[in-house]
Amino acid sequence: MSRPQCAFLAFLLLLPALACGQQSPAEPKDPVLSLRPPPKPASAATIVTPAGRIKLDVLVSDATGKPVFGLEPQDFKVLDDNQPRKILSFRSFDGITVRPDPPVEVILLLDTVNTELDQVAIARDQIVKFLRKNGGHLAQPISIMLLTGTGLRIQPRPSRDGNALVKVLNQVKPSIHIITSAMGDDGRIERFQLSVRALALIAGNEGKRSGRKILLWIGSGWPLLSTDELVYSARNHLLNFDSIISLSTKLREARIALYSMGGGPEFFYQPFLKAVMLETQAHPPNLALPVLAVESGGRSVALGNAAEMASQLDECIAAASAFYTLSFDPPLAKHANEYHDLRVQIDQPGITARTNTGYYNQP
Repeated sequence: MSRPQCAFLAFLLLLPALACGQQSPAEPKDPVLSLRPPPKPASAATIVTPAGRIKLDVLVSDATGKPVFGLEPQDFKVLDDNQPRKILSFRSFDGITVRPDPPVEVILLLDTVNTELDQVAIARDQIVKFLRKNGGHLAQPISIMLLTGTGLRIQPRPSRDGNALVKVLNQVKPSIHIITSAMGDDGRIERFQLSVRALALIAGNEGKRSGRKILLWIGSGWPLLSTDELVYSARNHLLNFDSIISLSTKLREARIALYSMGGGPEFFYQPFLKAVMLETQAHPPNLALPVLAVESGGRSVALGNAAEMASQLDECIAAASAFYTLSFDPPLAKHANEYHDLRVQIDQPGITARTNTGYYNQP
């Protein structure tokens, strides 16, 4: 691959996401796939200023993976670059008796760009199975998104009616991939660009809405584009570093926990989970779907048997409905894009906490 191609790759990651449709059509009887209109501005009376500049949604589980309820602020310790930070605000939600307002929104994204047609059909059947549980009565509001070679289609509003959402999925018809394996490296780069820009568009749009979101990206994920395949210059590293910072920040500020449903075994992406602190460390694999999922406080789910996807979806959503929200103020940054490692510890044996793994601090 030539240097101009590498620069083109990095440059596209920085292009601003297009605003979702400027005109709002009359509300349909059932949800349909279209560009989601921008939200109405919040009135002054409904705007809530967080106590701390950094807000974290924290999932706490025991050794068996079950959510842990009833913890108090004193049970938590926030470590920012191994330094304790004062918790300025704290909320606890068990998903049953205490629920967040607005409720956690679940986004099911079916990726047809990076997934073979037979696997897309299986995934769609599993999503339908999940949506029809309990007679189609959903515990959480759910939105459907579809990524194709022509772009991203988004359901205008979330719904708790699983049967109506099945009608949305029925719009997804098998089609020949526009970006094929015959295109070689150019096709891999195009799929990478399309996928990452779609995620940036989602994060930017959801950042305008309050509340926590769970984004379940269903598919094998975009190509890693390993460093060995690319010729890099200092300019390329800089552009990719900016892209990593931008997407990481957007996901955190939008309160999106990303789940890679079918991202493959951990050893494929494990080397790229290391924090990107310098421009020279920035490579396309640092923007891989499983990497971003883990860094956002979500996780990567390797689906050995696609027929079990419905139960995996149910498990991920159920676990994500019970969580804690806390905030703190970061220290003064010494320079722009100063990376900070984040960890939340619980002072009880056998309990783990999962949240964003870091953030980029600014002066």
